[in-house]
Amino acid sequence: MAKVTSLNRLIPCKIFQIVPAKTILSNDIPAGLWPVMLTPFKSDLSIDWPAYDRLVDWYIASGASGLFAVCLSSEMFLLSEDERLLLAKRAVARARGRVPVIAAGAFGDRDEIVAAFVKRLMATGISAAICLTNQFCTEFESAERWQKAADRILAAIDPSVPLGLYECPQPYPRLLTPAQTEWAARQGRFRFLKDTSCSMQVIRSRIGALRGTGMRLFNANTPTLLDSLHAGARGYSGIAANYMPKLYSWLCANFAAEPATAERLHRFLSVADPLVGARYPASAKTFLHLGKFKISPKCRLANPAFSEEDILVLTSLRDEAVAWHRELGLGDIIFDAPSV
Repeated sequence: MAKVTSLNRLIPCKIFQIVPAKTILSNDIPAGLWPVMLTPFKSDLSIDWPAYDRLVDWYIASGASGLFAVCLSSEMFLLSEDERLLLAKRAVARARGRVPVIAAGAFGDRDEIVAAFVKRLMATGISAAICLTNQFCTEFESAERWQKAADRILAAIDPSVPLGLYECPQPYPRLLTPAQTEWAARQGRFRFLKDTSCSMQVIRSRIGALRGTGMRLFNANTPTLLDSLHAGARGYSGIAANYMPKLYSWLCANFAAEPATAERLHRFLSVADPLVGARYPASAKTFLHLGKFKISPKCRLANPAFSEEDILVLTSLRDEAVAWHRELGLGDIIFDAPSV
């Protein structure tokens, strides 16, 4: 892989501010950046709790509107039930009301098991329990079977619990059909939809179906992000937030007021996107580690070796991100996690 060259040129700096998030009501899903949280591990692959606290502070200092704990980026399928609950509880405790926290992790082959774990998740203080669209039935079952299973699980969960839907790509991708999106919007129980369709046609259709309801669409895909924001998406909840959260936060907050700068920034983020996804999440932890963030590159999922060339590529990506920070007036240092 060739070394990344400069993707933008600096122009005279304008100062922009990311407004700190306010304390949020439990059923509110504010617009903006919702990072999908990493789980830092020690050398023995136990959870590194001080590093997790630093991550929470870093996301919030970077302008996050909320935190998505216990997700695929968290390596949730390789966590125990207790670990998933502890991660959610710790994120809520560390956030201290500055932003809301949502979490997934309610898995099981029986409705009552899923419902019971949702109850335990909500007891951690999160603002919504997120259901995986691929957990309702197996990969080869029909949309009709999915709908019946979703109805059953919804009936088993306390109706006062705010929910969300996450089109998690593993163990297999299951995208909502138009009918399923309309069904979810009509329930009045879902607050959050993490869209992984990577299709503006699908996104526009879904935004139309959700309009006037309490359910919000958050795009996980960078190349379609700017168009989706203009179409009415509420923000970004994707893996690149673990590399350059301030840039995504700025884009979500300023895309309408500063369209020319937003367009240039979006082009940079879209070109960088293949680098972001390569050997993730180890690459994200390595990227942060190179920026002097106190986090180990260790993962439970996989620990690929990073060659000298790989490190040069990630360093070049970091340098470009720093240049964008300077242009936007966001500060030179993007990897600090201030203590709270």
